[in-house]
Amino acid sequence: MSSAERLPLETTLVVRDTCLCLHLQRAARAVARRFDEVLRPHGLTNGQFSLLMSLNRPEPATIGSVAALLAMDRTTLTAALKPLARRGLVKITVDPTDRRSRRLILTTAGHAVLIAAVPAWRQEHAAVDRGLADDADRLRADLRALA
Repeated sequence: MSSAERLPLETTLVVRDTCLCLHLQRAARAVARRFDEVLRPHGLTNGQFSLLMSLNRPEPATIGSVAALLAMDRTTLTAALKPLARRGLVKITVDPTDRRSRRLILTTAGHAVLIAAVPAWRQEHAAVDRGLADDADRLRADLRALA
């Protein structure tokens, strides 16, 4: 491509109007901001809330299972866990069956933060659902299909 050749504006407009990736990213950022705002009084971001919620299970989770659930790589998950562990909301332990692996435990303090935050999450979640034109369940199913 020569330096004089330019991408037509029409191409930019088609991408702007039709790109699923762009629209999903914009929607994700907008929804994330809404949940960050309502979770802030509980000392959480939306990502931290999701991470803590993913640990609310009967048995300690593996890093791999949480990373898969949240569609994160292990390195990013490990970095996200550090501030939660420093606050005492999560405990990271050695897996007794495989000393190379780690297990993630939601602490009593982590449970308390979740219990306090869930009503705000529910209220905002209901508001987001009401703001969707027709079928929120269909949108969730379509998004799961993409993930």
